[in-house]
Amino acid sequence: MPDSIGTTGRGDTPGVTGTVIGWDIGGVNTKAVRWPDLALRSAPYEIQRNPAALAPVLERLGRELGATGECAHAVTMTAELSQAFRTKREGVAFVLDAVVRAFPSSTVGVYAVGGEFLPPDEARRRPLEVAASNWAATARLVADAEPDCVLVDIGTTSTDVIPVVGGQVSALGWTDPDRLLSGELVYSGAVRTPAEALCATVPLRGAPCAVSAEAFALIGDAHLWRGRIRPEDYSAPTPDGRPATREFAGERLARVVCGDREMLDEEDVDAIADALIEAQLRAVTAAIRRVRNRHPEVAVAVVTGLGDSIAAEAAERAGLRVRRLADRIGEASRTAPAAAVACLFAARVAVP
Repeated sequence: MPDSIGTTGRGDTPGVTGTVIGWDIGGVNTKAVRWPDLALRSAPYEIQRNPAALAPVLERLGRELGATGECAHAVTMTAELSQAFRTKREGVAFVLDAVVRAFPSSTVGVYAVGGEFLPPDEARRRPLEVAASNWAATARLVADAEPDCVLVDIGTTSTDVIPVVGGQVSALGWTDPDRLLSGELVYSGAVRTPAEALCATVPLRGAPCAVSAEAFALIGDAHLWRGRIRPEDYSAPTPDGRPATREFAGERLARVVCGDREMLDEEDVDAIADALIEAQLRAVTAAIRRVRNRHPEVAVAVVTGLGDSIAAEAAERAGLRVRRLADRIGEASRTAPAAAVACLFAARVAVP
């Protein structure tokens, strides 16, 4: 068990004994971590395609982690942003209904952005405080061990760049729009970002070539082609429905310039992949510098998430020393928000 676990904020939560399951319920991936051994499970699941399947997905992952009625469940979410819902209020209520339906006899705490755990009924009344609060849980956990740092968490979809100063989470933004405005949220991740969202041109035969805007490839294809992620890390549907292998990633990347692998050789595909990766690194590096400029005394970046290697490279470019959350919590760092809420909730309710 890492020694960095601290406490959360306020709230009256019933005491529990035994296991805590931490959840990060997203619109395209649902992740769970069991405390205290930090075992993890995840499932690619697009809530927009089949909303009714959420509770069964939660039940299945809970069973795989050995959840019983005596387990407590600590919840954070980003699924409320799914286009399945017209408002975040609607999405938060839907997710909480699914959690309660999946674990009807268990204690449930929902993490709020201010640092407290709320019971589900209270969380429904305060939806914007629990919507997309997962970054705040990770930052709170990190702050207990690294009181002055920039947290850089790159998941499949997006990047969090969160300043921690004097042991306090010092973010300017607390909702997704505000976080995008402040540069503390970058909508670029290790897998799901469309190629055309990263750059308007890529090199082809020594000259800049405009890219197609047809969702032919994702950044995950570039990282897979270059060996920066594993096929099993590609936890999103591929644009063409073909497998997440290097061969098919190359075919998808060729279509970024409306070509195919009979028209483009390995060097051509290398150049396309490298251009996409470089564009992503520049965007993340710029965000880190922007956040760090508000706190010039900070000299350390704590990196985590599926894309922690991307985060590390960007942080080094920004002039920060890099520390990896994986060195403290192992593989659970790949699903850091789920690990964070499990650890924080366990500390809050004093689970032995």
